[in-house]
Amino acid sequence: MCPDPYPGRVSVPLPEPSPPAGLQPEAVDAYRQPTEYLDSETAAVVEFARRVTAGASHDAERASLLFTAVRDGIRYDPYRVSGHRDDYRASSVVGVDAAYCVPKAVLLGASARAVGIPARIAFADVRNHLQSKKLFEQMGTDLFVCHGFTELHVNGRWLKATPTFNVELCERFGVAPLAFDGTADAVLHEYDARGGRHMEYVRFRGAFVDLPLDWLLAVLRWHYGDRFPTVSTDAARRTDQMFAPTGPRESERGTRA
Repeated sequence: MCPDPYPGRVSVPLPEPSPPAGLQPEAVDAYRQPTEYLDSETAAVVEFARRVTAGASHDAERASLLFTAVRDGIRYDPYRVSGHRDDYRASSVVGVDAAYCVPKAVLLGASARAVGIPARIAFADVRNHLQSKKLFEQMGTDLFVCHGFTELHVNGRWLKATPTFNVELCERFGVAPLAFDGTADAVLHEYDARGGRHMEYVRFRGAFVDLPLDWLLAVLRWHYGDRFPTVSTDAARRTDQMFAPTGPRESERGTRA
């Protein structure tokens, strides 16, 4: 190893990556158009959106039906973070059995656009006071940076919709599942069913016309390094029963962080 030519110097950490410019247009119509990740024109997304909303008579109802279909049709699994672009396109997310918050938000946004509802992808940092023991040990924190959700433009208003946690997972953690009726925000509950802290919103990071994937992955690396449980880590290969299709054993129940 070569000696440091400047011994005693102070290392200055690199700043957190900034989101890319050009992904926050003002015109609402821009949020109706297909994009790289919200590929709302593809056959898979169009078929999904039309099937789910068949018989609905207005946008609020269509938005509500799509929210529920994404919330419960795809199991939430925080160990599914991927670095591959294809895993984030809505047309690919349609066919998966499990995903983490960002792909689920992308699918909800794309399917909304497929039936004419403007949609965008938003991010916030949240503290999750209910998480599995294994996940807390892996991450070393209860702060989830860049939690992804969807914003839908219904009846002239942008509404927040968080389709992250499926009904079965909510039951395991003792949290009521979120409902979205297309008239008011549906954000993660601050308290669980016992009155304990569940989710705390720390920082809103903005909403975008398309998924800023490179920025998202860079921010996750900046905050967590190799501690984040991506699909390529050992943590993902060790089954965490709290997020598995079958229920957890008593010793693997969620813990308050």
